[in-house]
Amino acid sequence: MKNIFAIAIASLAISSIQAQDINDAMRFAQTDLNGTARFKAMGGAFGAVGGDFSALNINPAGSLIFANNQVGLTLTNFNDSNNSNYFGTSTSARKNSLDLNQAGAVFVFNNQDTQSDWRKFAFTINYENAKNLDNNIFSEGTNPNNSVDKYFLSYANGVSLGTLNNYYFDELYYNEQQAYLGYNSYIINAVPLAIDPTNNTNPNINTYTSGVAPGGNYYQKNRIKSNGYNSKVSFNFAAQYTDKWLFGINLNSHFLDYRKSSSFYESNSNSKFNTGSTVDVIRFNNDLYTYGSGFSLQLGTIFKPVKEIRLGIAYESPTWYKLTDELSQRISTSVYGLSTSPNSYSSVTTDPNTTMIFAPYNLQSPGKWTGSFAYIFGKRGLISLDLSSKSYGTTTYRPKGDFTSTNTFMANNLTNATEVRIGGEYKIKKISLRGGYRYEQSPYKNGTTIGALTGYSTGLGYNFGNTKLDLAYANAKRDYDQQFFSQGLTDTARIKSVNNNVTITLLFEL
Repeated sequence: MKNIFAIAIASLAISSIQAQDINDAMRFAQTDLNGTARFKAMGGAFGAVGGDFSALNINPAGSLIFANNQVGLTLTNFNDSNNSNYFGTSTSARKNSLDLNQAGAVFVFNNQDTQSDWRKFAFTINYENAKNLDNNIFSEGTNPNNSVDKYFLSYANGVSLGTLNNYYFDELYYNEQQAYLGYNSYIINAVPLAIDPTNNTNPNINTYTSGVAPGGNYYQKNRIKSNGYNSKVSFNFAAQYTDKWLFGINLNSHFLDYRKSSSFYESNSNSKFNTGSTVDVIRFNNDLYTYGSGFSLQLGTIFKPVKEIRLGIAYESPTWYKLTDELSQRISTSVYGLSTSPNSYSSVTTDPNTTMIFAPYNLQSPGKWTGSFAYIFGKRGLISLDLSSKSYGTTTYRPKGDFTSTNTFMANNLTNATEVRIGGEYKIKKISLRGGYRYEQSPYKNGTTIGALTGYSTGLGYNFGNTKLDLAYANAKRDYDQQFFSQGLTDTARIKSVNNNVTITLLFEL
């Protein structure tokens, strides 16, 4: 009973040094082209089109294009394929999932006062999964130079040996915890130990050296499995002024739930040290759980200079998240030449059996501007164009004092990314044929850490009268660099990510 109580107390420990980095920020700053089947089939080019639940995520004035009250429900099957290349070795992994992607209702009110210039009002509530976080990535290859020892050394140097020997894991800051894991698994050793193995009690020692056999050619593999969602509920209010102007606002409540399990493995067959112990196999497991909520707002207007043309402009504020991270870590090593087994291998496992709950922190994602154009061919169809700009360089962690270096790094390396979306629709009686294209620039100044995205989509819809059924297929491709660790071992695998998804939407007129 005493041990169970001790573990429960440890799980409530809070560290004041954060572990979040640019990769975590970008995971939540970027969104997918999710939503209704019609929206996805037309490449998301709906800023001036409106009349669709997902169009409200581009321009909230679009709810006034609805002719009557409607309810909509959308399901999407996501299929992600990740092809990895790590030092010339190619691997692949897939992830398939089915999600409720959208659900909403819109209520349209015509003004009965014929003398007023305010002609129409709309209220909409809509749920949407802004980003599907289910994924599976596997990489392996032989690193000619670098071992994972560099990760632990990058945290350990400067941490006193007395801290590692005299404090429990849950009493340490994040950097000290990483040093603790490396030290207790013999991946790193205090420098004097390589000269005098008896000198292991000096608490002022704060310099460490590697316990991994030197020589390069480290076989490494890394698997990352994740699942979760970054969703939002939008409350939309819109009003039409005369026949030409539409105005709208969205108040968005965001909900984030993300789990990631990573397992890193390294082995080598290099020559052993003449004295001391040598590590030749390492397995390092990390389980991360991030959860929280956020708020954002959107403002938009659509102008109709003539019946056939619609022009739109919309602003999406940053999303202000409040997030919490929970992290558990475990490491196992195979060590040759321990004092208890000087001429053989020993298995060493360092498992603090502790879930660290980090202090809550805030993340501000970038804002976005969108300009839109649509040409309506009467009741036969339409063609539309959206042009968006998103300022990734303004992504910020708070409290700023705790994230100074990370915020500076993001400001120096991220940039404004432009996105182009083109869509079209053609109606043949009750059948609608649709197609779309989208291109999104890299959020990085170097253009390669996360590459540009290219997507194509197609779909069709059938109008039963008071019920509509829409189907869409979308394909998107993007290449990016996947670091196994945020520092120390920073070599990257090049990932070619391909997303194929099929979406179905059912709409009911009320």
